[in-house]
Amino acid sequence: MTEPSSATIPDPTAAGTVARSGRMPALYLGHGAPPLLEDPTWMSELARWSAAIPRPASILVVSAHWESAPMTLGATTRVPLVYDFYGFPRHYYELRYDAPGAPDVATKVRGLMPAAEPVADDPGRGLDHGAWVPLMAMYTDASIPVLQVSMPDLDPEHLFAVGRRLAPLRDEGVLVVGSGFMTHGLPFIHAYMGHTGVAPAWSVEFDRWAAEALATGDLDSLFAFREKGPGMPFAHPTVEHFAPLFVALGAATEPDAPPETRIDGFWWGLSKRAIELG
Repeated sequence: MTEPSSATIPDPTAAGTVARSGRMPALYLGHGAPPLLEDPTWMSELARWSAAIPRPASILVVSAHWESAPMTLGATTRVPLVYDFYGFPRHYYELRYDAPGAPDVATKVRGLMPAAEPVADDPGRGLDHGAWVPLMAMYTDASIPVLQVSMPDLDPEHLFAVGRRLAPLRDEGVLVVGSGFMTHGLPFIHAYMGHTGVAPAWSVEFDRWAAEALATGDLDSLFAFREKGPGMPFAHPTVEHFAPLFVALGAATEPDAPPETRIDGFWWGLSKRAIELG
């Protein structure tokens, strides 16, 4: 089977040029659909963010688009991307992000997990768009090794515990990224698809609530977001796009410390709030 040809994506800034030093942060970001790559504002925001943090030795990504039990490690060699989206123009299916695999990180992840947390391998599973779309904006040269790890389930407290196990990787230059979307009510967004500039109330209210809970370290409320989050279930009719937040929170040095908001605002009515945790 012939691999798709490369496609050129503009590099809006000189991203990722800071030398690596010290402990890496943990991130939660909104990855967007592939058209994000043609949004100059969002591309620039992601590129400036990556330029402002130390350049990682490796990247570990937990994406909303891969839930598999037990926790599963993706490819550790270069394999084709996963084009897990439908109905878009052909050129999106020709995009490439040929980052090296990270077998050393995979070995360390396995070693950090207790016997009660089995780890599987899927050596043919490439990066899905929850991983490669934001990385294409943040690290355009695709030279940093990347490992994608599945979410074993969608339980916030379990995912938080997984993040706690992964936290030591940050001291070895690994950037831990939870890739989702702060609100993701796609079935209810149709009235806002014309870039009206007006986000629906359920998206605004959930985003505001989540930002406040993060700022005050209210982890219990965040764990109970299905019941306590205003705008539910419209903000998250399915919860896989909020779930990666808990891996990032678990990987933080102080999960209840206020994170730094790096990106906010709305994209087609959905909150693109993205945070950095020390």
